[in-house]
Amino acid sequence: MKKRIGILTGGGDCPGLNPAIRGCVYGAEKYGYECVGITDGWKGLVEGTTTPLSREITEYIIMKGGTMLGTSRTNPYKVEGNVEKCLATFKKLDLHALVAMGGDDTLSVATKLYRDHKLNVIGVPKTMDNDLNVTDYTFGFDTSVTKAMEAAQALLDTGASHHRVMVLEVMGRHAGWVALYTGIAAAADYVCIPERVINTEEMLKKIKDAYARKRFALVVTSEASELPAAGEDKSKHAVDQFGHHILKDRGMGEHIASFIEKQTGLETRSAVIGHMQRGGAPTLFDRMLATRVGLKAAELVRDGQWGHMAALVGNQYVGVPLEKATGELKTVNKEWFDLMEVLF
Repeated sequence: MKKRIGILTGGGDCPGLNPAIRGCVYGAEKYGYECVGITDGWKGLVEGTTTPLSREITEYIIMKGGTMLGTSRTNPYKVEGNVEKCLATFKKLDLHALVAMGGDDTLSVATKLYRDHKLNVIGVPKTMDNDLNVTDYTFGFDTSVTKAMEAAQALLDTGASHHRVMVLEVMGRHAGWVALYTGIAAAADYVCIPERVINTEEMLKKIKDAYARKRFALVVTSEASELPAAGEDKSKHAVDQFGHHILKDRGMGEHIASFIEKQTGLETRSAVIGHMQRGGAPTLFDRMLATRVGLKAAELVRDGQWGHMAALVGNQYVGVPLEKATGELKTVNKEWFDLMEVLF
């Protein structure tokens, strides 16, 4: 009888999850394992809900966005007894290993299950925010930034036509990589990221200078940027099971646009790309990256490297300890701040 690998996807969905599932299933078959899907993230492991996985089932999902397994932001450590339910499900399903695909929150649970219970867990890094440590890139990031870049370019056209300042709000809860890369790729005039409270004097000067030169301007902001002058109060936002503020009603782009118009007198409009960044077909880069880390996860199972995550380091796909990948996010640092001073 073949040993069985369970696969789950947790946290926010993003393009690349399906290719990663496929890669892991293909790799598992090569090494003599069979796979079963755990539905809706950690919730599925708590409740014991599964779906079949095979080479035939996953053959064409490489080109599809979202996740065929479903997802949730369930944290089993937040409800008494749920960790024990996860362990019982693992045993009931007769799993040899569990491959958890997700970002810092999903993988932090995997880290604890390995640390506290020596569960045979392998991690796969997924986040459109690109904020996981010890991996150079996470799948989902390239696709989301490509979509945001295209939206920013569209705003440039209409901004130039109407002589307006345009503000594009993109995703990015704790790290500003999406906003930064979008701003660079779309030749924005100013970028706002959560790593730095917005310097309003600097922002207004650069916008006015850009407008004086070409009669329009583009600002790209992360959804989690801070603009105290706009009256934003983080404490009023609800939080999820991982303690993160729920940003769906925040409207930072609208706050910034209103502030710019009041302070400069320039007609300003805002747009939010929102969850469109998460959907749709993954880019070539994300299809390749996701496939490779999925294959590497199966290899880590074969080698019994429990408590490790498949990572891209340079041009190599390697296993790195989960505890080094979680707990501290990879955020925009001073090297990038210096580059921002040149570009914006």
